[in-house]
Amino acid sequence: MAEYLPEPDAQNGFLLEHARLLSDSLQHWSGCGLIEPGAEEVVAARMLYFAPFALLSHGTGSDPLFTYANRTAQALFEMDWAEITRLPSRLSAQAPLQAERDALLKRVAEQGYIDDYTGIRIAASGRRFYIEQATVWNLLDSRQQPCGQAAMFALWRHIAGEGSDSALF
Repeated sequence: MAEYLPEPDAQNGFLLEHARLLSDSLQHWSGCGLIEPGAEEVVAARMLYFAPFALLSHGTGSDPLFTYANRTAQALFEMDWAEITRLPSRLSAQAPLQAERDALLKRVAEQGYIDDYTGIRIAASGRRFYIEQATVWNLLDSRQQPCGQAAMFALWRHIAGEGSDSALF
């Protein structure tokens, strides 16, 4: 998978190929994809980009970058497309919580898919938010080889009393 994708828009079909990758990989692991069979795929890719739930992915490598973040994820992390897709995904968790995140990703790598992740993430401003019941899965290329991981979640809450002293940058 490419380490950098352009921002989804009508000209690039809202990154239809990547949306298919996300959906097909989730279908492989859970039996349920993100794009309904028979759906107008570009419309479905657009709907994923503007969905009311957060959807993110990152590539492979020792310090993978986010490769995709829909508008809800961008708003939660307080970053635009260019900022978030140049961010190592490990920085979505504060340093003390990165070991927990690493354990989660190891569990997903071994099992292929989980749908019960709960944890704390951090926005660019330092504002923290608690995510619940996140689904995290391995991305598989056309040869069924691992090419990244993805996550989606619809439940989150901001943690009160957070200042900007713990910002990412």
